[in-house]
Amino acid sequence: MIKHWSFLLISGYLAAQPAAAAAYANNTNTTHASHAPDSAYLFSYSSDKNNDRGGLQFAWSEDKQQWHVIGNGFTFLKSDYGRWGSDKRMLSPWLIQGPDGIWHCIWSLNDRDRLFAHAASTDLVNWKRQSYPYITGGSNFLQPAVRYNAAKRSYTITYTDTNGKQFQTTTADFKTYSPATAITTTHYADGSVTIPLPEGAVTGQVHRVPWEVVDRLIKTCELAQYNWQQQAESSIKDKERFSMLQQPLQASVTLHPEKAKPISDLLLGIFFEDINYAADGGLYAELIQNRDFEYALSDKEGHDPNWNSYHSWTLHGDNSTFTIDAASPVHPNNSHYAILDTKTPGAALVNSGYDGIPVRKGKKYDLSLFTRQPDGKSGKLLVRLVSPNSPNVLAQTTITVSGNSWKKTQAVLTATADADSATLELQPLTAGRLALDMISLFPQETFKGRKNGLRADLAQVIADIHPRFVRFPGGCVSHGDGLDNIYRWKNTIGPLEARKPQRNLWGYHQSAGLGYFEYFRFCEDIGAIPVPVVAAGVPCQNSGPTVKGAGQQGGIPISEMDEYVQDILDLIEYANGDIHTTWGKKRAEAGHPEPFHLKYIGIGNEDLITDIFEERFTLLFNAVKKQHPEITVIGTAGPFFEGTDYVEGWDIANKLKVPMIDEHYYVSPGWFIHNQDFYDKYDRSKSKVYLGEYAAHLPGRPSNIETALAEALYLTALERNGDIVSMASYAPLLAKDKHTQWTPDLIYFNNTTVKPTVNYFVQQLYGSNGGDKYLPGTITISNDMNREDVKERIAVSAVQDTKSNTVIIKMVNLLPKAVQSSIDLSGIGIADSNAVKTVLQGSPDSKDARPVVSSYPVAEKFSSELPAYSFTVIRIKTK
Repeated sequence: MIKHWSFLLISGYLAAQPAAAAAYANNTNTTHASHAPDSAYLFSYSSDKNNDRGGLQFAWSEDKQQWHVIGNGFTFLKSDYGRWGSDKRMLSPWLIQGPDGIWHCIWSLNDRDRLFAHAASTDLVNWKRQSYPYITGGSNFLQPAVRYNAAKRSYTITYTDTNGKQFQTTTADFKTYSPATAITTTHYADGSVTIPLPEGAVTGQVHRVPWEVVDRLIKTCELAQYNWQQQAESSIKDKERFSMLQQPLQASVTLHPEKAKPISDLLLGIFFEDINYAADGGLYAELIQNRDFEYALSDKEGHDPNWNSYHSWTLHGDNSTFTIDAASPVHPNNSHYAILDTKTPGAALVNSGYDGIPVRKGKKYDLSLFTRQPDGKSGKLLVRLVSPNSPNVLAQTTITVSGNSWKKTQAVLTATADADSATLELQPLTAGRLALDMISLFPQETFKGRKNGLRADLAQVIADIHPRFVRFPGGCVSHGDGLDNIYRWKNTIGPLEARKPQRNLWGYHQSAGLGYFEYFRFCEDIGAIPVPVVAAGVPCQNSGPTVKGAGQQGGIPISEMDEYVQDILDLIEYANGDIHTTWGKKRAEAGHPEPFHLKYIGIGNEDLITDIFEERFTLLFNAVKKQHPEITVIGTAGPFFEGTDYVEGWDIANKLKVPMIDEHYYVSPGWFIHNQDFYDKYDRSKSKVYLGEYAAHLPGRPSNIETALAEALYLTALERNGDIVSMASYAPLLAKDKHTQWTPDLIYFNNTTVKPTVNYFVQQLYGSNGGDKYLPGTITISNDMNREDVKERIAVSAVQDTKSNTVIIKMVNLLPKAVQSSIDLSGIGIADSNAVKTVLQGSPDSKDARPVVSSYPVAEKFSSELPAYSFTVIRIKTK
């Protein structure tokens, strides 16, 4: 991809930005070219600060006495191994340059895994993908040293382990390694040096290099620092920054309909991931928590001893016991169930729901449960909805249970009063043992009235965005925490008791009640196309578990990949196949004989781009391309807008001709302001782009006018580039109060209230006002000082919706002063002089701003004020 964030960007960027060039020159400390030495000493090292996460750093010297640190802790290479927060450590890096000029860096990862890391670079700035080879000797890999053997044309890597033993292995290509052999201490020659730097004494290697190498490193650091300064800009200093703008600003906008170009009509969509309790306890309307008694300590990796099969259930009363059994389950995928042993009736098994069970007077609730009488007796079970307030009993029914085989019973409970935090009670009315499982309670009023459906108010707020697509079932959730946690779509379809729940990567439980059938049906219900995302045969790059010989990015064994490839092909058949096909029949049996019209499928999400990833992605991509050429595969380019994964992901896309690439970035408003040309430079002959996850982040992660307008500003650029950017979705979508693991989110909610953010309304305005043609235009800003920072904060986009004969003009003003705009629509036939105008405005820190809609007079030429900190949408009917 032509975006290559490195030293090479400097000349082009600064040539196009005279003001930036001046600022860059003023901040440059590089030795003047005419006085630069021919060569210098370069010291490579890592710091032990931040628990050894500082990465590879450099200092330089002319005489090995006076050392100059390059960029006060600036990192040129970070370790990608393990989890964020606890791993990603670089210990004792060893840097060596081979006879071909390639630099190789080897480092230790931790003191527990029998792995090490390797990465290579031609210039010490741009690094290739990392690998994590497995070692055969020693308990772990510490204190590496690397030597090149010219006679054998190979590298010898020596290391020690925690027991003080030394080993060595050899490699010619840093891809295959000889079995490690034990060596004596005399053969273990480290060769590192310790040098005092301002931060303290550090150990590393000294290299004699041409001055150009040092100069490149310095300039790379300085450019990064300049970019950081831009990205750190926020509204806090706007009053001071724009104090010189005394005269009213004028913006002249002229559209050029004769230059209209087709753009994607799928640009605005949503991304759903089960994070922040978005599914169970959220969008999925089930009111009973742990209905299947399958919560497990492993869901929270053993950190919560109360997170087990008993969670959310308590026994109230005496003369009865409540235990969990697994001897004769309803289904092997649902192995646990409850046993109530009642000596004298009176005690009740109580479920507290998700922060209580909300019920409303007069509303009906569908109860279902599986029961079994292990002793063969028959009996009665009293089921009640109970409120902590008066009236105490809100609804009740009695059901008959009999027989030693599992039976499903259903009933309807009608609430006689409101309650925000009711509980469900199940009280045996006869003595004896009673087995219970899959105890479920659903409001009858789900979204579109669907059985096993979605919470109506929450689903409606999502539908009101008018998304053109829905990406599901998640990002990181899709590829899971380790190979055993990869999200398998087949585990989420069929009868609820047969679905296979599992640990949610975000640290709780997934019941799989909201599964692939429900996702597809929701897409259909809101008129959005489905975009499922499947793992690329590797787990999340933030995974904890390791795999022998492959490290954190260990993939599904190649011997098992045929089966996994078939799973993905079966998914396409499930969505689109005829009812006489194996998986099309299962869809029909679920109540949907018609196909779901699947057109897109994502393979991978924010993956580390390793050899293991590429091998498995290639297998999957080629299989889908061969069997289903009608399906557009969406690849991945890592979690950032730059860096190794980004470059390598695009390299794979170019090599395989992947039709679309999923890009992600969570950045500051300053980044959005200064990167509106990000996609202007993309090669139109290569892959399309799906901006699958993005959001503006400020310190403290608020959702406010500043972040919302930064996103609105950037979306005008996405519309301008709608020929290359096919889809975009904000992330994350949902967050439940008191259960939020990530902020900001688009929509917050609790059991009774849905609370859209101001950012939500930006998404809604774009979703409701999309088009299929972009109308280029020119915008002229009158400001006496011709300031670039003023121009960057005013943006205009115009699109045409040919289906509704409408032209929509979107205008963003991210300045503290109003802008008077004059708009020229010459060449566009206006059918109605009254347009619909919507304005979202407020102070930068406002979290409560809401759009205001009004009728607005328009003509071939008209004016409109853009208030300070505002987003304006004008919808004009055309002939």
